[in-house]
Amino acid sequence: MAVNATQTRVRKAAIRLFAKKGFHGVGIRELAQAAKLSSASLYHYMGTKEELLADIMWDCLERLLSAAMLATTDVNDPQEKLGRLVALHVIAHAVQAKETTVVDNELRSLSPKLRRRIVAQRDAYEQLWAETIEEGARDGVFRSDKEGVARRGLLEMGSGVSRWYSSKGALPLDQLAERYAELALRSLGAGDDPPLPDLQRCRTIVKYTWGAKI
Repeated sequence: MAVNATQTRVRKAAIRLFAKKGFHGVGIRELAQAAKLSSASLYHYMGTKEELLADIMWDCLERLLSAAMLATTDVNDPQEKLGRLVALHVIAHAVQAKETTVVDNELRSLSPKLRRRIVAQRDAYEQLWAETIEEGARDGVFRSDKEGVARRGLLEMGSGVSRWYSSKGALPLDQLAERYAELALRSLGAGDDPPLPDLQRCRTIVKYTWGAKI
């Protein structure tokens, strides 16, 4: 179903408020006011507030998954592949900070039925990372990560960018993404001179996937 302008306005208002106050901290009246609608008409454009949250989270994870697959489809080296996954993750969390904050923080706010759908999408995204690290371990360029500790740590580290990154900061985004990729590769035991990710490709994919200004 196509999303019309009013639905887009509702979603943007919800992302902004959920990221700032948390799902349970936002009332229907406040959301309606932010979207410039009456409380009664708001439901026509979003269903329930919980359904709106689930849709926001699913859409963001779908974009992340699609972007990650697109970024790594043409590369076989697991070091290069992981570097791209990390760089893409960092760039996406920097430029879509509010949306990714909602995804990272509000899973507990969903009922079990809706949560299962979101967890399945999140797990599909993380599986790309797990398979890449496993491939690198088989090739002898990464340490084994059978328990997934390194994978979870790297994902959490990259996600944290959404909380503090500023375009006015000391490091340009490309350099930040490159540093994170290097940290990820070194943490898994890559050599002293691991391949750097194709930052232009990662940036272009994020720009295309979200329509983001970078």
